[in-house]
Amino acid sequence: MSTVLVTRPRHQAGSFVQELEKYGLGSVVFPTIEIRPAPAWKIPDISTFSGAFFTSPNSVRYFMKRLQTEAPEQLEHLKAIKVYAVGKTTANDLATYGITTEPLPKVADAINLMETVAPEEIEGKSFLFLKGNLSLGTIPAIIDERGGHCHAITVYENHPPDLEKARKIRQMIDEGRISCLSFTSPSTAENFFKAIGTTTIPEGMKVAAIGMTTANALEKLGVHTDIIPSYYDAPHFAEAIAEALKS
Repeated sequence: MSTVLVTRPRHQAGSFVQELEKYGLGSVVFPTIEIRPAPAWKIPDISTFSGAFFTSPNSVRYFMKRLQTEAPEQLEHLKAIKVYAVGKTTANDLATYGITTEPLPKVADAINLMETVAPEEIEGKSFLFLKGNLSLGTIPAIIDERGGHCHAITVYENHPPDLEKARKIRQMIDEGRISCLSFTSPSTAENFFKAIGTTTIPEGMKVAAIGMTTANALEKLGVHTDIIPSYYDAPHFAEAIAEALKS
């Protein structure tokens, strides 16, 4: 049985492991980031914004949890403005709160999302941007270029992995017990290779990235990406890995 290393946060790994199992693939879960809520931020007056951008399921999880606890009345304001999501999973998570998102781009990343937003929808307007501490800042930069204003809030933080487990994973890789390394964000890739202490991949081992942003981060590390799905979500990612491991 081929085995895939799953590097996404533990609370998000289960659904991906299930997708891999549909193709007869085994998995080893090694979260290379631990997600924690960011301290010292408050829910703003959402009625003052024309739109809000959520960059990941984590941005939804931690923003909405605090909103429901500290300012539940703001939910109606959030429903009344334009809400943008990077990816289908993020949009689906928002839908559970009754929030309708703007149409998603086929390629689920920040640059392609911003290409779906007309410049006149941004100029002179204010937007809320919910992010993690390792955000690349692409969306705020584009909003600024188009004459808009972006209020960014860091709602969650990424922390590095358990180094003791990293040594065990490194041993499994060296022994050829891992068939494919999978990465779902730049930070999962960067933290992984920092933890194991090398970017050398054994011959025959595949490297999978869920999208071009992650693939570009791997390239900067000097790691070649073998697998990128046609659509950037867990089911398509698992399917692409399964197809690649057949060959």
